[in-house]
Amino acid sequence: MDKPGIVITVKDIEEIRDANPDRIHIDPENVEKGLAKLVLTIIELIRKLMEKQAIKRVEGGSLSDEEIERVGETLMKLEEKMKELKEIFGLKDEDLNLNLGPLGDLM
Repeated sequence: MDKPGIVITVKDIEEIRDANPDRIHIDPENVEKGLAKLVLTIIELIRKLMEKQAIKRVEGGSLSDEEIERVGETLMKLEEKMKELKEIFGLKDEDLNLNLGPLGDLM
């Protein structure tokens, strides 16, 4: 016997959004952009952490010249790809952040 699945319509989403306008920002037309914003924010956080770690390793002398070159090239390519993806989804640098409530912003 097939069990019916849960079906959420655009009308349902709009009703939820309208009932909680200050807490829930759901826009069925911009789901793709919202998901891209979340994913790119996480990637940007990881990129910044990698960059800081690379700087520490360079300053600590634990990387060879070849490794420094590879890390630098990799970080530059990642930054270029991030720029390209932000343009595709119409996002700016300041859009890539998450509000963590009482903890403040992620970045």
